[in-house]
Amino acid sequence: MHIYKVGGAVRDRLLGRPVSDIDWLVVGATVEEMQAQGFRPVGADFPVFIHPKTGEEYALARTERKSGRGYGGFTFHASPEVTLEEDLIRRDLTINAMAEDDQGNLHDPYRGKADLDKRILRHVSPAFAEDPLRVLRVARFAARYAPLGFHVADETLELMRQISTSGELQALTAERSWKEIERALMEAQPQVFIEVLRDCGALQQLMPELDPSPQALAPLQQAAGHRQPLHVRWACLLQGVRDTSQLKAVNHRFKAPRECQELALLVGECLPLAHRAMELEAAALLELLQKFDVYRRPQRFEDFIAACEMEALARQAESYPQAAYLRGAASAARGVDVKPLVAQGLTGQALGEALKAERLQALTRYKG
Repeated sequence: MHIYKVGGAVRDRLLGRPVSDIDWLVVGATVEEMQAQGFRPVGADFPVFIHPKTGEEYALARTERKSGRGYGGFTFHASPEVTLEEDLIRRDLTINAMAEDDQGNLHDPYRGKADLDKRILRHVSPAFAEDPLRVLRVARFAARYAPLGFHVADETLELMRQISTSGELQALTAERSWKEIERALMEAQPQVFIEVLRDCGALQQLMPELDPSPQALAPLQQAAGHRQPLHVRWACLLQGVRDTSQLKAVNHRFKAPRECQELALLVGECLPLAHRAMELEAAALLELLQKFDVYRRPQRFEDFIAACEMEALARQAESYPQAAYLRGAASAARGVDVKPLVAQGLTGQALGEALKAERLQALTRYKG
């Protein structure tokens, strides 16, 4: 039995990046031998075990064979006869197909270290094309390592084009696709993810509604630079899609989280109003605030303002005074006290109308 660190832990150590999770690979062992040493089996599709002391996952070396469409269309075979090289060749990129033994020796049968040094994302073998999810994974890695100067190898991009035109991308589940999209959007240069998908033809298959031009992706780039949360980045990515039906289609296609869906739709509908905030009449300003329910959900309005500001900065605006103005308007509307109205005996619809009138007056005073 031989145990190796594999994949991302080896890659990131060689790049000098922090290593968080470690993938362990066991070569030359049986399921029975692992259990005899106290490892607890957890793998449904292939043998994965939990270490009895550390709680880390250890996987038996395995090979795989394409048996159907999509990410899950594979048959796995694990046995003591599967070699380290046979296990590593099934991985996606050469930089992820390296291993390190317990002596710290690097095992690199597919020249991943050389590609690390050259800053190249290159597929390990033609079997890369059997898994359509790898198109999104490579694009995500391109976004992650773009600050280090990495780029996708021409031959790998060509394989990604073949996958994109094969129809295999349509077999991906919404959950798996969203997981890759979510992780990519939180990288330092998420616009690179979209650019790579565009260059290999996958964007047209997955998100044809998007405009992948540099101008359209600039708000997302700004959001990443300002360390905005996921839902703001998603809204910034979709800010150019103003057709509500198209926005809903994208949200539904990937089953985006509710917070992401809501903000994207509100930005698509209300961004032009935010840019003209200081020109709006008090009644229109109140309607905008009501739409966001700034009284019970103030953070949603803050996230909207952030997305609008990212879009403005992407157009080389030196500042965005609308942000402070909108916050002030929200504060003025929230400052109206309902207690005096209740004390007057108002209830139900009458109370709602009186409260709205008071808020309208507050906004009129705020506008000066």
